[in-house]
Amino acid sequence: KISYRPSFWLGNETLKVPLALFALNRRRLCERLRQNKDVQKNSIVLLQGGEETQRYCTDTGIVFRQESYFHWTFGVTEAGCFGAVDVDTGRSMLFVPQLPESYAVWMGKIHPPEFFKNKYSVDEAHYVTEISSVLASKKPAVLLTLRGVNTDSGNVSKEASFEGISQFNVNNKILHPEIAECRVIKTDMELEVLRYTNKISSEAHKEVMKAVKVGMKEYEMESLFQHYCYTRGGMRHTSYTCICGSGENSSVLHYGHAGAPNDKTIEDGDLCLFDMGGEYYCYGSDITCTFPANGKFTADQRAVYEAVLKSSRAVMKAVKPGVAWPDMHRLADRVHLEELTRIGILKGNVDDMVKVHLGAIFMPHGLGHLLGIDVHDVGGYPEGVERIEEPGLRSLRTARRLQPGMVLTIEPGIYFIEPLLEQALHDPAQSCFINKDVLQRFRGFGGVSV
Repeated sequence: KISYRPSFWLGNETLKVPLALFALNRRRLCERLRQNKDVQKNSIVLLQGGEETQRYCTDTGIVFRQESYFHWTFGVTEAGCFGAVDVDTGRSMLFVPQLPESYAVWMGKIHPPEFFKNKYSVDEAHYVTEISSVLASKKPAVLLTLRGVNTDSGNVSKEASFEGISQFNVNNKILHPEIAECRVIKTDMELEVLRYTNKISSEAHKEVMKAVKVGMKEYEMESLFQHYCYTRGGMRHTSYTCICGSGENSSVLHYGHAGAPNDKTIEDGDLCLFDMGGEYYCYGSDITCTFPANGKFTADQRAVYEAVLKSSRAVMKAVKPGVAWPDMHRLADRVHLEELTRIGILKGNVDDMVKVHLGAIFMPHGLGHLLGIDVHDVGGYPEGVERIEEPGLRSLRTARRLQPGMVLTIEPGIYFIEPLLEQALHDPAQSCFINKDVLQRFRGFGGVSV
């Protein structure tokens, strides 16, 4: 007899993801909660999934993507669901919307709860309308709901709420730090999905590099990247807005937004800094590469590129469990300052440059960040880890010591950003290290990141 292992798969060459990934996530969460002295016996975790949204006041739907904590726990792709997990037993419950008959006409087949029980390999499935009575029958001592601040956005996670929740004892403090910490450390199955998303995205970047020609629009490259990720990788979503900066735009850190929508014509002599990543089954990727549009680096472009490559390799060599992430940022900064001195843009003692935070003029962003279901993944600043209030370092999305199972991006860069260059030139503590004549050659250069 062939055993059926429920999985998510989009066919062709796409990755088959076992639903066991989410069963293991739930088990890890329950084990962690049982070790927390504040968690009572007979506690139930309750999460609310994401909801369908429309474009402003219209009925035009926006393609749904699941809320990240809910996805991590259940792997459910449909909107409007709730999920619960009994902390003591690990028993899982999924609550799905009871759809109107008209749904079958406009949207497709209506499935009963039993279908979702099998699809997502949970222990029970019910309608959302039954949530109050089903949970009451379990006689929980407390419902653990999710409420906490995302340290990247400052936004608060959506706490589960339903009609009749007031009859239950609810605690919204305990769950957030515990589930966020679970998400920080990836399982082998999660690492497999992340390897896949990054492999497909890497291939897509290579396709873009082959296709770039002077005279094309930046958005053509964005389009090609998205096409490859979707056609070959089954990736309907990207992990973030594609950044396709050419020429001076390559120094705009988050280029590609609605006000600067990858719409410049790529010119001869431009550097292209492309920062793009596809997403498969809500797991993300984040890849940046820089290359000359015409296929040949100028001497200055090569020098800056090799400086950034050197810092990237220095960090790759030094990074391991136990190191503090801010120290890796400082290492990249130091290599940049040494190399910019070798190029001739800077002069003087590198230790003295470090003291006046000169590195942050050329790399104002953090070295990299946690990566997972969100491109800037959660858990960067748990209780006890403080943000370092210094230029450059304050932009780090985590200041933690690294642990096995963490996934982080390493993406150093050197950029020639006009407002920051002006700031440094008008600051005597920093301008004394700058060779203004040499720097002049790099105004309008853009930037390099790898």
